[in-house]
Amino acid sequence: MLQQKHLLGLEGYPQEDIQAIIDTAFNFREVLDRPIKKVPSLQGITIVNLFFENSTRTRISFELAQKRLSADTVNFSASSSSLKKGESFKDTVQNIEAMKIDAVVMRHPAPGAPRHLTEFIDAVVINAGDGTHEHPTQAILDMMTLYEKFGKIKGLKIGIIGDISHSRVALSNIYGLISMGAEVILCGPAHLIPPYITDLGVKINYNLDEVLEWADALNVLRVQNERMGVGLIPSTREYRALFGITEERLEKHAKEIVIMHPGPMNRGVEIDSAVADSDQAIILDQVLNGVASRMAILYLLLGGKYEDKDIK
Repeated sequence: MLQQKHLLGLEGYPQEDIQAIIDTAFNFREVLDRPIKKVPSLQGITIVNLFFENSTRTRISFELAQKRLSADTVNFSASSSSLKKGESFKDTVQNIEAMKIDAVVMRHPAPGAPRHLTEFIDAVVINAGDGTHEHPTQAILDMMTLYEKFGKIKGLKIGIIGDISHSRVALSNIYGLISMGAEVILCGPAHLIPPYITDLGVKINYNLDEVLEWADALNVLRVQNERMGVGLIPSTREYRALFGITEERLEKHAKEIVIMHPGPMNRGVEIDSAVADSDQAIILDQVLNGVASRMAILYLLLGGKYEDKDIK
């Protein structure tokens, strides 16, 4: 069991809880490698996936995790709900909870919305991304993937590359990695890295080649094309020249650097196809670990019926 009822973010989240999730996730990785990829751990538990923003990867990952644990799942889309008819957020979620649900997995464009949800319902709440605030389950699967690759997180040197200001993935990774003892350097356009972020224990370096020389692994953030029209990034060509992870750039450094990406990727912009498809990249491992780590989170928060020995 975890110390906190909900998973709303990794800011201040107990280090031992993060480690417990990662350890349990490795047990579930073994389940996913079996011919029958299912355990009865959450049989009888009902989980609502409450997505107020479009999502493919995160929603499918959570749905698979829930089904692999034998939970009953309900998918709620805000675009086709009574919210469109004027019903309040509070009334919507309280009506959903009246149907006797046990947990809500929530994605919302407003920072803090999952925490706000906990004021209205008694069910467990898991944040699947709230605006530009946090995306804790993505950070946990990233850390699990690093742990799988290196056998540790403490002491690793991790570069996070890209638009830090608008990235919930970056913020959750910073909180989690620093808590687990890693060193973190941020790199990207100066106007897309908040100067105060060094208060969180990270460093900033605007020279990508220096970061490459230092880092054990890079977490490469997506260039969000929807922001291109407002002048935040002058052009994709300029961005690629300064901050793109290209094969030519990596070849300058006589070391193997592990490459990660939360997806979806803009190939040829923040990362080249040759790099994304290389042996250095562990991007598909992140996808598989996403299911395993979300299984672990659901299992630990919802009091799975079986002991660890039963899922090994």
